[in-house]
Amino acid sequence: MKRLSREDLAPPAVTLLALALALLAFVLYLQGRPPGEGSAEAGFARDMSVHHAQAVEMAGIVRDKTRDPAIRTLATDITLTQQAQIGQMHGWLAAWGLPLTGTGPPMAWMGHAGRMPGMATPEQINRLRDAPPEEADRLFLRLMIEHHRGAIPMAEAALERTDRPEVERLAGAILRSQRGEIRLMQQMLRERGGEAPARPHAGRHRGG
Repeated sequence: MKRLSREDLAPPAVTLLALALALLAFVLYLQGRPPGEGSAEAGFARDMSVHHAQAVEMAGIVRDKTRDPAIRTLATDITLTQQAQIGQMHGWLAAWGLPLTGTGPPMAWMGHAGRMPGMATPEQINRLRDAPPEEADRLFLRLMIEHHRGAIPMAEAALERTDRPEVERLAGAILRSQRGEIRLMQQMLRERGGEAPARPHAGRHRGG
């Protein structure tokens, strides 16, 4: 029976280093691959694009009818920011070789397929279109506060599920900007004699 020489025995530290390097190489390989059809990244890009599109629609309605310069400025900022972010997410999907719409239901990537949180109903959109300017201003603020609140758990879920830097950067930017705009809109609503919508109960998924 052949006796093992010192050369035949790899030191534990060398073995662990080799395993660590192999694991790192595998992680880097996975990061270099584009996200797949059912990935959290694809779901986030698609669902947040739809979510943003409604915010742009509501902002456009009130921007064109308001007589309040502060409301018009806010609506314009929301429109420009979220249109740019939609373009960015559509660019990801194109680069990943994925269509703009998926085959599964909305929100499936978050584990609870269904209506997106914070989305206004068609009836609420019609009310916004038909309301006189000052009433539309207050309704816009209430709807947009709720809409922004709905985007926050989506961005948080993306951060929890991705390791792609571009997705992390955008999700983080959405969290920061929309939290700040919620505070601003709450103040604007109070100044205009309105009351902000109540916060949803913690841990409860809402679609309003």
